[in-house]
Amino acid sequence: MPEGPEIRSSADQIAAALVDRQVTEMFFAFDRLKPYESEFIGHCVTAVRTRGKGMVICFSNQLYIYSHNQLYGRWYVRRSHSYPQTNRQLRLAIHNAKKSALLYSASDIEVLQQSDLATHPFLSRIELDVLDEAVTVEQVEARFRDKRFYRRQLPILLLDQHFLGGLGNYLRSEILFVARVLPSLRPIDCSDNQIHALAKAVLSVTQQSYLTKGITNDLELAMQLKAKGDRRSNYRHYVFNRENCPCFVCGTLIVKEILAGRRLYYCPHCQARMAVK
Repeated sequence: MPEGPEIRSSADQIAAALVDRQVTEMFFAFDRLKPYESEFIGHCVTAVRTRGKGMVICFSNQLYIYSHNQLYGRWYVRRSHSYPQTNRQLRLAIHNAKKSALLYSASDIEVLQQSDLATHPFLSRIELDVLDEAVTVEQVEARFRDKRFYRRQLPILLLDQHFLGGLGNYLRSEILFVARVLPSLRPIDCSDNQIHALAKAVLSVTQQSYLTKGITNDLELAMQLKAKGDRRSNYRHYVFNRENCPCFVCGTLIVKEILAGRRLYYCPHCQARMAVK
């Protein structure tokens, strides 16, 4: 599933292609949305925003298109009416004279009024979006200490969009590693130093992933490995998807576990149970 950084990157591409340009044609694959197609013609996209893993495209007619890629959804931005060769099913297409934004395979698509945004089941659930530039380390620390969350195991908590919007499976493993915290802990088990390290890692790892198109490893090391000819999958992450590979920091083999049906990776040495100095 695409995580917050990937959705934000898609939003940037869509905004560059669509904002301030009149829609010439709109396509919805779902019958329930077909009646809206004509309502967008001649109107401009005014903004493309993200909220966690959700996206909202804003139009000058005061309508909004909400989408969530879920597991298989994928956006393409191409020349107008140019379609990729893919076995995916086209669900949404927004065309203007120069560009087309195409959403394939996603089923969670809605047309909303402004009044719907505040009560939308997904959008209203996200209280703190980790890619929001206004979010501070102190605010994230407060979430970890919040009694609604502090007795939940960290790997499960980090996937809860109500806790922090935009995190997902690869980010949770990387955040726990950067913070040097074992995945078996709960916030209530952590020292003040560990909570602070977790909050810092939530923001720094997610922001770096967004800026580098998914690299969460040490950037200098990643560039060295890339220059040596390593595949991107070998240098992209510290621990995620690196089962039985040596930790880049200490050399200990990375461990993989399955928790609630999702893969989790960690270094048993670097993330040993101790207060972060």
